[in-house]
Amino acid sequence: MTMAWRDLATRAGAGALVLLAVALTLAVAYLVPERPEVALGLAGTVLVAVAALVHPVTLPLLAMPLIVVVARVGGGGVDLTVSDVALGLAFAPAVVLAPRPFSPQLRTLLWLNVVYQAATLFTLVANPFLANTVEWFHAWMLVSGALLVGWAVGAAGHARAGLTLFLLACLGLAIPTIVQGALQVASGDFGAVYPSWPWSMHKNFIGTLLGSAALVVYARPTWLGWSRLWARSAFWVMVAAIAASQSRQALIGLAIGLLVISLRQRERAGRVWLLLVGLVPVGYLVLTMVRDQIASGNQHNSWFQRLEWYAESVRIWADAPLVGHGLRYWTQPDAPGVFQPPNAFLEVAASAGLVGLVGFLVLWVGVVVVLMRMNPVYGTLALAVALSRLGQSQLDLFWVSVSVSVPFMLIGVCLGGEQRALDRTSTEARPRRDARPVLA
Repeated sequence: MTMAWRDLATRAGAGALVLLAVALTLAVAYLVPERPEVALGLAGTVLVAVAALVHPVTLPLLAMPLIVVVARVGGGGVDLTVSDVALGLAFAPAVVLAPRPFSPQLRTLLWLNVVYQAATLFTLVANPFLANTVEWFHAWMLVSGALLVGWAVGAAGHARAGLTLFLLACLGLAIPTIVQGALQVASGDFGAVYPSWPWSMHKNFIGTLLGSAALVVYARPTWLGWSRLWARSAFWVMVAAIAASQSRQALIGLAIGLLVISLRQRERAGRVWLLLVGLVPVGYLVLTMVRDQIASGNQHNSWFQRLEWYAESVRIWADAPLVGHGLRYWTQPDAPGVFQPPNAFLEVAASAGLVGLVGFLVLWVGVVVVLMRMNPVYGTLALAVALSRLGQSQLDLFWVSVSVSVPFMLIGVCLGGEQRALDRTSTEARPRRDARPVLA
């Protein structure tokens, strides 16, 4: 009998991991006397490789907390975040060893991303520079790669463990942000918090990341397994950190996600008005910050800069309306503008033109439709984080590493968890082979 391709791929992957583990073990033995710190790192890699042999979901699970780390690694012209590296390492075992078959919803989302990637191929050909090509592959990994890694975790039955690791990592970033904010206020500084520990982070990064995490604990799906007390406590810690960051796009995205959850969860449907009342201070805070910036008359603050950049983005798009100037065009020496378009649709239009914008719209309309049709037990959280990210990106770039990969990884976990539940239900409903018919 001809061996299935997946069995071949699985055995080949296992063989490669065995060879890697042996090679790394020899390297550890060689380096211990002279470079103990390097040997320690390699020993850790050996342990992870062995664990991946025993349990294929090890690397995808490890990627769940590491996805939040934006510290830079690499050298010699390589500039990646730990998040990107973790996603890349987890991608291969997720593709080869994740439970099959993929659900129809996952396959649809993957094909929708193919449509977007195909649409942006035109700008790749028209604007041949390195950053354009690198970002094309990067964007694919942030969506399809993150979906598959999340799917591997959820479909293997580890949705609870994966989300718990992710939430604990987010809490580990939220608490220092609150502390730094309190210290700033104590010193008379009421400005936005740019966290400096455990690594430097932009206020919009920490805000949008914690916005996604806050939606997970607010939704608190039954399969998460967190008690109401733990979930509420984590939610308010994250909200406090978001408030300290003063990230307006994070507040807007959080409000959208909370509204989606409240409208779709039966136990909260009758209390939507309470949420709307609770969102009034959020809206007031955002409007107050905007009002103060307008009243200041400072042409260099974020409000006036955004107005200028909106107009400039439209002008840049008009210079190359069909295929745009290339992904990350503003990083080039001869770029038509040195700024980053502060809006998802303007970013895609200026970068990939009308063709790319159509592909982006197809991707997002399709994502929303697919997630709305999921079982609400799993689909509500997925839809909330998706629309939250889309809302956030109306005030900033869309294609920003962690801010894209985190929502799509969470969506992948929801998809995998739903399929796992369906598989278990069908298995329990299937009659046992040794069952005998009851004679009348």
